Amino acid sequence: MTMSELTTVRLDKWLWAARFYKTRSLAAAAIDGGKVEVNGDKAKRAKDVRTGDVVRVRLGLYEHIVTVRGVALRRGSATVAHELYEETPASVQARTLKHEQLALLPSAFSPAAGKPTKKERRARERFRNQ
Repeated sequence: MTMSELTTVRLDKWLWAARFYKTRSLAAAAIDGGKVEVNGDKAKRAKDVRTGDVVRVRLGLYEHIVTVRGVALRRGSATVAHELYEETPASVQARTLKHEQLALLPSAFSPAAGKPTKKERRARERFRNQ
């Protein structure tokens, strides 16, 4: 079947081909977990996706609302995958706003200094033994 003849494809395959998830099993797990909706309804992994469907995908803290522009059976390059959907302007704006808000928050944990050097480890041991 060529791309022009293909009109529908399984939701988990489409999410994988559109590069929202790295594997089909991750896409299926997200669908089963309720993180994906098609046309406002909770979807199952075998749901057929057609051109014009609105898919809502929650990835971590961010939410993507996209309109399906094409379907594919195979996973292609990122440029080909980006042609399979069009993200709504409201979704892009909401994600950038969320990103800016998260960037302004103080980090909950200070970055780890890493593994102590031999000198620092010996100094700690001396301090403990005193």
